[in-house]
Amino acid sequence: MATSFKELTQEDAVLTRNLLHEAIPVTGSLVSGTYADENIKTYSHGMFESIYDYPYLSSSANHIFDLTCGYSANSGLSGATNSQNAKKINVYNQMAQVLVGFNEQGAVRKFDADGDLSSGTKIKEAYVLNFARLLSKDEIKKGSFSLTLGVDQPYTSPFTKRITLTDVSGTSGYKVNSPAGEYGILFATGSGIALPAGTTGLSGDGYVQAGLVYYQAGVAVITASLFMGTLGTSSAWSDNAKDGVLAISASMNAGNESVQAILTGSTITVDSNSLRHRIYNIAFNNTTELNSTVFFCRAHNTDFNYSANPTYVENSKMVVKNNSQDAPVSYVTSVGLYSPDNELLAVAKLSEPLKKDPTTEFTLRVRLDY
Repeated sequence: MATSFKELTQEDAVLTRNLLHEAIPVTGSLVSGTYADENIKTYSHGMFESIYDYPYLSSSANHIFDLTCGYSANSGLSGATNSQNAKKINVYNQMAQVLVGFNEQGAVRKFDADGDLSSGTKIKEAYVLNFARLLSKDEIKKGSFSLTLGVDQPYTSPFTKRITLTDVSGTSGYKVNSPAGEYGILFATGSGIALPAGTTGLSGDGYVQAGLVYYQAGVAVITASLFMGTLGTSSAWSDNAKDGVLAISASMNAGNESVQAILTGSTITVDSNSLRHRIYNIAFNNTTELNSTVFFCRAHNTDFNYSANPTYVENSKMVVKNNSQDAPVSYVTSVGLYSPDNELLAVAKLSEPLKKDPTTEFTLRVRLDY
């Protein structure tokens, strides 16, 4: 227990902030095949499914993300006879009210394709990927998100036609009008497939708006228009087929169903599986925000030359002194940070003892991370 203290002033402390990034790859084989779907957990409520990196009953399994889908109540796909119609509307409303918020009349806002909540194209039918905190940490790094989907028709693997969604404008073009924090626009580019020319402000780049990624929330919202052949244009795409160029298969191995048919006629679990088996790759960098306070603990020549250790004195004599005329000496092994009422808050240990006597003084730099 310390018996002498030295007060730290504002000049003795400085605040620092560091952002640590980690690359996160999620392969399509892991999401939809490596463990024969034993790493996919479904629930009796049927409102989403959870994806793990190992069979979910294993003690080594880590939750990666949840996958679900839904549509707005005034979507053209909404109908009382649809499979799980109420649940799909509830899923959409729940995600929208958390990520987009409410308008002036108290109604839940719809997802907006370009982030302009007052106007523009609304995303009324969407797939949602909700990444676990284990992966996204404090937030997804802006400009790093990438989701590649196989879009061959019928379903085949490996995919020769792919669409990649990226937040290419996320670094400087992110939006801040969400109650869940900052978010970016996801833009689609094609490989082996012709996408319409982009009219999204990225002039000449050929990017097409295809969804949203919420950085702090760790959520990606993918428009179902991606599978309707209407993304970014009112006309059909150049290689459109009868059910839409990006039609997805309900059975995943034979036949084709349009996304409209799947969203209206299948359960959320089947809908989620349809997208999950189309995932070729997911990649992003997460961000860990490390805040620190650095304390400069200065020991001047007259400070801390005596030890508070009971063994420092024996028979009323300092055991480290050979002669009474010798200067006092101590060895500093740790630094304690105390509250104003002398309660120990943190202890910093030195790698080796430092000799301290009236002829020396030094400054110890103590960093407190939180």
